[in-house]
Amino acid sequence: MYEKIIVSNKKVLINKYGSEGFSAISKALKELVASDEKRGIETEVIYLDSVDDMKRSNGKAVENSMDPFENKEAIDAIFKFHDPHYLMILGSPDVVPHQDLDNPVYNPYDDDIKAWGDLPYACDVPYSRDPAEFIGPTRVVGRLPDLFSSTDPSYLISLLKTATDYESRSQDDYFDYLGLSADVWQGSTRLSLRNIFGNSDQLLLAPPSGPDYPDGQLRNRMHFINCHGGPASPEFYGEQAGNYPVSMSTESINGEIQEGTVVTAECCYGAELYDSVTLAIDMPICQSYLKQGGYGYFGSTTIAYGPSDGNGAADLICQYFLIHVLNGASIGRAVLMARQQYIESVGQMDAIDLKTLAQFFLIGDPSVTPVQEPTATELPVEVVTADAKRFFRNERRQKMKFKGAYLAGTKPTASKHVPIGKVTPTTKRALGNIAKLAGLPETQEFTAFAVKGTKLPKKQDIKIASTPSRYLIAIGIPEGEKVEKIKHGVAVVAKELLGRIVGYRIYNQK
Repeated sequence: MYEKIIVSNKKVLINKYGSEGFSAISKALKELVASDEKRGIETEVIYLDSVDDMKRSNGKAVENSMDPFENKEAIDAIFKFHDPHYLMILGSPDVVPHQDLDNPVYNPYDDDIKAWGDLPYACDVPYSRDPAEFIGPTRVVGRLPDLFSSTDPSYLISLLKTATDYESRSQDDYFDYLGLSADVWQGSTRLSLRNIFGNSDQLLLAPPSGPDYPDGQLRNRMHFINCHGGPASPEFYGEQAGNYPVSMSTESINGEIQEGTVVTAECCYGAELYDSVTLAIDMPICQSYLKQGGYGYFGSTTIAYGPSDGNGAADLICQYFLIHVLNGASIGRAVLMARQQYIESVGQMDAIDLKTLAQFFLIGDPSVTPVQEPTATELPVEVVTADAKRFFRNERRQKMKFKGAYLAGTKPTASKHVPIGKVTPTTKRALGNIAKLAGLPETQEFTAFAVKGTKLPKKQDIKIASTPSRYLIAIGIPEGEKVEKIKHGVAVVAKELLGRIVGYRIYNQK
């Protein structure tokens, strides 16, 4: 059985790059497989559309390359048969599609119909469009993307070479960081940086920072970005006093990124793999990082959320990822641990939590380990045998499987929309007060969500009950603000317990 599986679609790759281009990609893949073997990782390439490949994995070949259901079924079969430690998806969504999870908070101010991502591939449950079905991730999954609609394989080959030649470095090489935040979110970003690095001394605010960064500020190998993003945009934006200047762009970082860089970005659409070739615009910022030798990028496909001062939603899952990378996890394991930690950290998965979990995914080879991990035997890394490393990996994977299964079986989640029905005068006043705090009209309409996976407490138990009866959620644009191309709405999540509001959170769209 193989420890690392690389999956792709052969027919699509040949259609994009021709037989010569596909041969060049195959050669680069063979070099990666050989390099993995030297590191003690047995790797196999499986084409999801190949009848022979899938038959050897007790699965059915994908016939419609763009069907999320068929691709999910095929990857589930591969995991069931091989049980790999790592799964790497080779190609952008025009090669192997993202999964089409429904956006639970879809409305006119969050118009993402889907919360696209790779989360379901990391979960041992059947295909579904309901994100609440995927709260027990157990698999290490990452995606090494080519350029959407490209006919030139050189970009993908360069990424495969980075994965082939990568080297782990000491933790000291990753303690210097780039922290970049929209000015209005500096309170939240400082808190995140202190949680990750123990300080926020290297935080840059936009404005005035960006889009150009003198004195090698982009050369640090850890990047934490908390700015605005837009759909199909090669730019991130800061914010101050109602202005949204460019804080970073694909053009401005070109030639500035150091090999080995690891990035997490809270920005809306910060990891959207849009079709830059057809649109005739610069490639996504996330893909520029990898082109320049970046090892991994963790970001969102759609509108993301987080508070302006405290930490929540995107703040948490992003900082967990970097913390685990710093502690020596592979970037794929760091994502799985971050997802599980995020699910564990919240009392219940409300609709914003579900979207956050669904939309963030890893770009990069999941087996890449940027930071050298201390060994359990306290021996130098080079002394530990491949068999010992394999044993430790297997032990960790088993623990994470148990944890994922536990979370899936015990974590309450927001369910589908339910009629809001009659609201008590007390609840109505509370919702109006909360909306006002968020800058929304006191008459703001709220949407109700039932809570799945829990039993409703009896009225006499209200003082000890911790699970809400339902969630009430509103998303809108603060009064007096202009509607611009950058998403800058706010979301309010209120917990209702037996007819009374018992808590709330206010988020900004990133």
